[in-house]
Amino acid sequence: MLEPYAGRSVYGHHGQRVVMGQQLMQPASDILLGWMTGSNGRHFYVRQLHDAKIKPLVETFNAKMLDIYARACGWVLARAHARASEISETISGYLGGSSDAFDAAMGKFALAYADQAERDHAALKDAVKNGRIAASEES
Repeated sequence: MLEPYAGRSVYGHHGQRVVMGQQLMQPASDILLGWMTGSNGRHFYVRQLHDAKIKPLVETFNAKMLDIYARACGWVLARAHARASEISETISGYLGGSSDAFDAAMGKFALAYADQAERDHAALKDAVKNGRIAASEES
C-alpha cells in the first residue's frame, strides 16, 4: 500500500483505484477492466484473461531499432504520466527540466544492472557446472 506515503486514495475500493489509474494512463483500456470485492471482503480488479498484444522481440533489434523502440516507449510513458497528472510540468521539474542529470543517472543504473545480471548469470552457470544446481533446457 502506498497510502502511508502518498496519502489516502480518493477511491474507497482499491480495485477501483487501480482501474481508474489505468484508465487515466491508457489511451484505450481493456473492455473487461473492472473491480469487485471477494467473499472475504478483499478488493480485486479484473481484466481480460488473455493478453493478445504483440510483444516485440527486442533481442533481435539492432542498435538503431533499439533506439527507435526506446524513444517510442519513453514517449508513451511520458504521455501516460502527463494524462494522469494535472500539472505535467511537475514531471519535467522533478527530472531536472533541461538538465541531463536524470538521463545520466538512468544510464549509470542501467549499466550497473547489466553488470549485475552478467555476474548473476556467470554464478548460475558455475553452480550448474559444479553440480550445486540442477538445470534443464526447454525445447
